[in-house]
Amino acid sequence: MGTLHAIGLVLHPERDAKPAIDAVVEWARRRDVAVLGLPEEVDRLVCDAVAVPAHELVERADLLISLGGDGTMLRSMRLVAGHATPVLGANLGRLGFLAEVDVAELPAALSDIDAGRYSVEPRMALRSVVPDGPGLPDGKPVLAFNDIALVRIPGQASAAIATSVLGREFVRYAADAVLVATPTGSTAYSFSAGGPIVSPTVDAVLVVAASAHSTFDRALVLAADERPSLQVLPVSGQLAVEVDGRVEAYVGPGVRLDVTPVRAAALVVRFGRSTFYERARRKLRVTGSLEVE
Repeated sequence: MGTLHAIGLVLHPERDAKPAIDAVVEWARRRDVAVLGLPEEVDRLVCDAVAVPAHELVERADLLISLGGDGTMLRSMRLVAGHATPVLGANLGRLGFLAEVDVAELPAALSDIDAGRYSVEPRMALRSVVPDGPGLPDGKPVLAFNDIALVRIPGQASAAIATSVLGREFVRYAADAVLVATPTGSTAYSFSAGGPIVSPTVDAVLVVAASAHSTFDRALVLAADERPSLQVLPVSGQLAVEVDGRVEAYVGPGVRLDVTPVRAAALVVRFGRSTFYERARRKLRVTGSLEVE
């Protein structure tokens, strides 16, 4: 008897997931394992997965399989945040940092997980509260596994942000965006803004300014318990609040976002077949200096 009794599926909104779903359903059928999915996702396909609401999916599934890319994986991690249900990333398109297997590898991967031949990698998240109009006067809670960013709106003035650590102001940035990122997010928006690559096993938080117009334009690397705050200054333009790349709110001068790191908010399945640095080297096309090539 294996350890898997129910498997949950989370699908990319556009990519063809039918071959991957068929592989999971066939594996599960032979072992009498239930396959569950969100109604709005599995109902668009002809398959044997049972449609259940999100809360039931998380409560019943022993494993969540993300079928897509990094965006789908991030959504899967948000679904299981705070639960011990591990997430397996299956890649349906371009190489992603978070995906662990390709579709052809799914049956073997499920057999390994069922037999306990895998490890889990804890991933940090960031929690904050963003303004959300009169319906939620206390704001809307948000959770990010990549980053929370205050981003300049085209046509508006730069993002003018006072960055504080442990309640004390450290630096004021004028930039296109200022973001707080996890180690998972260090290879996403943070990397494009000039931030460092950070191992996902490190408990750290990054504060990075994109296209800074400030004398000090370096990224900050904080300990996980050193909570950062971003205060929108009076000279700032209107800003979009992006949470893992999704616009969740718009803010102006006077607004402050307090960001709280959450250790081990989700667990990612790993088989040890490749390292984070191998994936980073391939996806980011890391090369050395021509002088030493």
